[in-house]
Amino acid sequence: MTTTLFLVRHGETAWNVEGRIQGHLDIPLNEIGLAQADAVGRRLAGEAFDAIYSSDLIRAYLTASQVVANPDRDIVRDPRLRERHLGVLQGLTGEESIARQPAAWKAFKARDPAMALKGGESLGEFARRILDFIQEVLQIHAGGRVLIVTHGGSLDAAYRHATGMSPSATRDFPIYNASVNVLSHRNGSWKIDAWGDISHLPRELSMDDS
Repeated sequence: MTTTLFLVRHGETAWNVEGRIQGHLDIPLNEIGLAQADAVGRRLAGEAFDAIYSSDLIRAYLTASQVVANPDRDIVRDPRLRERHLGVLQGLTGEESIARQPAAWKAFKARDPAMALKGGESLGEFARRILDFIQEVLQIHAGGRVLIVTHGGSLDAAYRHATGMSPSATRDFPIYNASVNVLSHRNGSWKIDAWGDISHLPRELSMDDS
């Protein structure tokens, strides 16, 4: 019995473009992000899902809402799917973080799962939150097809779990806005069926994985 998860990262926001750390801050999609969300909706229109989950943050929910006719009825908004809480770094760019919160920036860049981040979650706490959610989905929807619209950090945690990649290893896989990423789970093992798929996005709507 195979359970298939379609993991989608939200569309672009103005803060994505600026390189500004969002975390739990509720930043809406920009004009390109709204167009990307529409493209995701058209890409997934022909897929049948047993359940649709979304982070409760507006950038994810607006992306998910393009997939169904009645979002309020068909989408389960779950705060466990939020991006990592990045504490005192939220709202800052990388350069601002280095200047204003050097200790927190160092903890963030270290990728040590046990290292605390001032005002936020450690990497380990965040990963457990995401993986606990995924485990619950596997139990509730065993053998089903589930759409999960979430954030870049969540995709990072899921990919590393599925492949056995260390949390501290340098990321060597893409995480694009509005990308479709497909994982399948069978007999306790994971398989990556597709990753970083942005073939549904016109070139002018695609961007890097920052």
